[in-house]
Amino acid sequence: MIAYLKLIRWSNLIFIALTLILIKFSFFEVFGATVMLSTFGYILLILATLCIAASGYVINDIYDVQADKINKPENLIIGNKISEKKANNLFIVLNIIGVTIGFYLANLLNRPGFVAIFIFSSALLYLYASYLKQIPVLGNILISLLVAFVVLLPAIFELFPAISSQNKQIQSLLFSILLDYAVFAFLVNLLREMVKDQEDIKGDYNVGLKTLPILLGHNRTNKIIFLIGILPIAAIAYYSYKYLFANSFLIIYTLLFIVAPLLYFQVRIWEAGKKKHYSHLSLILKFILFFGLISIGLYQFLFRD
Repeated sequence: MIAYLKLIRWSNLIFIALTLILIKFSFFEVFGATVMLSTFGYILLILATLCIAASGYVINDIYDVQADKINKPENLIIGNKISEKKANNLFIVLNIIGVTIGFYLANLLNRPGFVAIFIFSSALLYLYASYLKQIPVLGNILISLLVAFVVLLPAIFELFPAISSQNKQIQSLLFSILLDYAVFAFLVNLLREMVKDQEDIKGDYNVGLKTLPILLGHNRTNKIIFLIGILPIAAIAYYSYKYLFANSFLIIYTLLFIVAPLLYFQVRIWEAGKKKHYSHLSLILKFILFFGLISIGLYQFLFRD
């Protein structure tokens, strides 16, 4: 059981679930958004999202077995604790559950086309693991777009179907805020994917992958990552000045848990060169992504006197 939990990245799934829960109950409800799904329906949306995400982790590990034998042999699960056949079966079952729930929700909302979201996400995760991750940068961008899309899912299933001339203003405002969070998630996850490529360069090279570090080397890739890292810092600085400046608590939170770790990351990535350096920086970015996204639950304090 423990091996299966590790395979589906249980801690990441909890993070996804927490983010989606905060969006509905500490964001939509607090600001009086008109929503379409009941609590039970929203739980089903979370479950479908978790199933598709978990299937992505499984198929990625299946295709990464040879590289992981070199990159992280101590954490190798498939072929060691779980057979490849069982992992493939799990991938299929998770997708069936996720797409089936998606089909039910799409019909519940009278938006049958919404099921394509889950089918497309599942297919893209498979293509990423089997082929797209071999293409420099493109694979990093696509997986980061999927991470960002998770933040927008509640808007697609809750806000858009309920929009009317009476609530258009508040629905649009809440969507624009979620879009800002999605951009943040995209940028931070893109940095993390690129750092993980640096971390896994040895195994990736031995299995014939053509990631950016393999093509350009550690130093040049570090500089590219550094330049991309300027974007979220600049965006957060602007956002904080425009929207958060009057709220001391949110400013302190942003500086302490997001801006400071990003600045630390920028300093350390410039001189990173060993696997342990990149492992540490990957963890820092995960920390930033976590505290960045859960801050959606604090957004209500912006409008308190």
